[in-house]
Amino acid sequence: MAPLLITHTAAAVLGAALAATAAWQVQDWRLGGQITSLQATHATERARASQAAWAAERATSIKYQGALNVARTREATLQRDAARARALSDGLREQAADAARRIAHGAAPAAVAEYATAVGELFADCSRSYQSLARQADGHAADARALRDAWPVKDGNPSGDTNGM
Repeated sequence: MAPLLITHTAAAVLGAALAATAAWQVQDWRLGGQITSLQATHATERARASQAAWAAERATSIKYQGALNVARTREATLQRDAARARALSDGLREQAADAARRIAHGAAPAAVAEYATAVGELFADCSRSYQSLARQADGHAADARALRDAWPVKDGNPSGDTNGM
């Protein structure tokens, strides 16, 4: 009976070992397939995220370049307008100096009164223009301050830079 028991025990141990090996192999195939599937999904998601980041970067770059082009065009227009205003101002200054010379050299009282009226109207118009410009500048300064105050702050640094600039 002892040899039979040893044979049955050996057969049971061998069967258990074969079953464990088979189970191990099946688990390896199943989990290997899951790992491969997860790796493929991960690679796809990473590629999708990379493509989305590139598209966002490209859109930002295009928007920035467009804004830069508009700003350059606006600057050129402002410079052209400033040059025109300087030329007009220089002409008015020469006219005023000429009128002052004529008044100093014995202009008729009617001409002096007409000159004084014109200068007064011009001064009033300039005063209104300067007040309007001051209101616009104050509004711009308030808008700039509101934008600066609303800008996200990281570690006490409004720009988010870590180099302290």
